[in-house]
Amino acid sequence: MPKIAVVGAGNVGASAALYAAEKELGDVTLIDIVEGVAKGKALDLLEAGPVQGYDSFVEGSGDIKAVAGADLIIVTAGLPRKPGMSRLDLLKANADIIRGVAQAIRDHAPKAFVIMVTNPLDVMTYMMYRITGFPRERVMGMAGVLDSARFRAFLAMETGVSVEDIQAMVLGGHGDTMVPLLSCSTISGIPITNFVKKERLAEIVQRTRDGGAEIVKLLQTGSAFYAPASSAVQMAESILRDKKRLVPSCAYLNGEYGFKDIFLGVPCILGAKGIEKIVEVPLSADEKAALANSAEEVKKGIADLSLEPVAK
Repeated sequence: MPKIAVVGAGNVGASAALYAAEKELGDVTLIDIVEGVAKGKALDLLEAGPVQGYDSFVEGSGDIKAVAGADLIIVTAGLPRKPGMSRLDLLKANADIIRGVAQAIRDHAPKAFVIMVTNPLDVMTYMMYRITGFPRERVMGMAGVLDSARFRAFLAMETGVSVEDIQAMVLGGHGDTMVPLLSCSTISGIPITNFVKKERLAEIVQRTRDGGAEIVKLLQTGSAFYAPASSAVQMAESILRDKKRLVPSCAYLNGEYGFKDIFLGVPCILGAKGIEKIVEVPLSADEKAALANSAEEVKKGIADLSLEPVAK
């Protein structure tokens, strides 16, 4: 069985461990600096196996070196957003955490795929890529799947149609500048504009952008975790089972969509080699402008990291 390591045993990490175990994607190691939390939640998940009917072995550890031998690592470690905070407010604090995690992955799990969930997502994924030195195919961020899921959920609520028949694609950075592609949003292949007026669509797009903040405001003491965790596990499943799913993922761009040396949400095919292909779709002038704006926000965050320049 493959080994999946989940770094961070908070709500997102524990939920990801549960979903991975339920799908029997592999044996799961839950890691957290608060050792008892990781071990306690892992034991609880292991004991749920006989009831839920999964055979995945789940263990916990307080040592980041426990990533050793992992085939795939989901990184959720970091501080959550609090009411009033933007994702970029988190940058400095979470950069200190991810720096250590990235070094440990580089040293102890050199062949692993890495799926980042920690915010600010695009910037933290860039940091992971730079510190590990892994090929770009093996480092990616979970954002587009989550943002598209929120968009699909809101469209299902609006139209009264099963969410299973709603397809949507959200590109760009994970946050206020994300770019939902209405041209790629359909219900069983029928353009979404046949079902929802453009004025109403604009409101739904804005709610999608504010999706994380809406949940933070409601919870008051935390942030979303079920949907982010399930989105990360969908990506993991596509890689570990070579499913070739075409999903929006935070990927390293080297000329695609006109951008270089940046991580940004774009359509990707995920399979046994990780990001096997970045798919470029035609964008309208407005969508191109919105994507460029999103990229600028990510670049600002990357600049704030003050990493050493890439050797030419």
